[in-house]
Amino acid sequence: MTDYQELGAFCPDDSITLPGAAEGPLAGLTFAAKDVLDVEGCITGNGHPAWRATHAPAPRSSLAVARVLAAGASLYGRTISDELAYSLTGENFHYGTPLNPAAPDRVPGGSSSGSASATAAGAVDFALGSDCGGSVRVPASYCGIYGMRPTHGRIALEGVCPFAPSFDCVGWFARDAALLEKVGRVLLEDEASPAPVTRLVMPREAFQMLAPEVRTALQPALAQVEKILGPAEEIALAPDGLDTWSATFRTIQAAEIWSSVGEWIEATQPTFGPGVRERFAAAKEVDPEAVARATAHRAEIRARLQVALPPGTLMVLPSTPRVAPPRGAATAEVEVVYRHLAMNLLCIAGLAGLPQVSMPLANQDGLPLGISLVGGRGADTALLAAACHISA
Repeated sequence: MTDYQELGAFCPDDSITLPGAAEGPLAGLTFAAKDVLDVEGCITGNGHPAWRATHAPAPRSSLAVARVLAAGASLYGRTISDELAYSLTGENFHYGTPLNPAAPDRVPGGSSSGSASATAAGAVDFALGSDCGGSVRVPASYCGIYGMRPTHGRIALEGVCPFAPSFDCVGWFARDAALLEKVGRVLLEDEASPAPVTRLVMPREAFQMLAPEVRTALQPALAQVEKILGPAEEIALAPDGLDTWSATFRTIQAAEIWSSVGEWIEATQPTFGPGVRERFAAAKEVDPEAVARATAHRAEIRARLQVALPPGTLMVLPSTPRVAPPRGAATAEVEVVYRHLAMNLLCIAGLAGLPQVSMPLANQDGLPLGISLVGGRGADTALLAAACHISA
């Protein structure tokens, strides 16, 4: 296999390769695994050298890695994650920024940056990542590939570094929708025929928040989706505003993250890069009363989405509000202009634990721009099948 180390996508401390089973639905394919997923006998670095230095080799592989190995795929390498997975840019202060093959002067998106980079470049056939706030959907959009976040809880988090448990999912990337579906069938252990899609809805707020040039760039992709799934019915999804939903997401997420890794941070005192450093400092100070209010609001949001997305209904929305930012952009620009706007879209699936597939159907001035489908809980195979039909 060609040497793809120049991508900067693979972990410099761990070049592990493992053969897959001789037979299976993924036999002959190669994959990479984000450095938050355990591989038996290896230390999981979680995107930070201090984490790697303070943890022992994993006694067994994560469930997701084990399933694709058993299905015949061979592990080609471990891929770089943002620091403790707490970023959406893909710029790791310690290990560098993996290349975005679709836009080399732009960031690949995080935190599953290495997995997206390796997949987009063709270094592997597919890759595993994780998605909490958008860590598969964002790099899929930025790198021009397919990315899937499943229903929360569909794939057990055994052997995955702790982060924000009520949001965390194992996700995956591929360059074509057919392979994305094939990998999904293995990871989800689901061979049943998907339920038919009978209705497509489009949240008004998700498109109104876009700059005019982004809305224009997405129109051909939206038309492609509607050609297969039927005209999209515009709905009012968030009467209190997606920015309010995003704030609720960030409050609960920060509290869970500090509960998961705060003790390690306090004991280890690791060095974090710009942006990540400030987010951990803020997570430490989250007010319990604010968490209680956010939890109540989350319950209201879940109920609203359950009504909006009954069986047979899918929702179309932008994967990200903009194309990838330039590499090395000012932290304030990336954090305020990109991250906060992106979370207004990404929080929708996250708050209700819904599946979402990002499809590389649009571009703006030659830069990739993803469009997504979101389904109700358990609609994973319907999303994957719809992505195949649309891409064909």
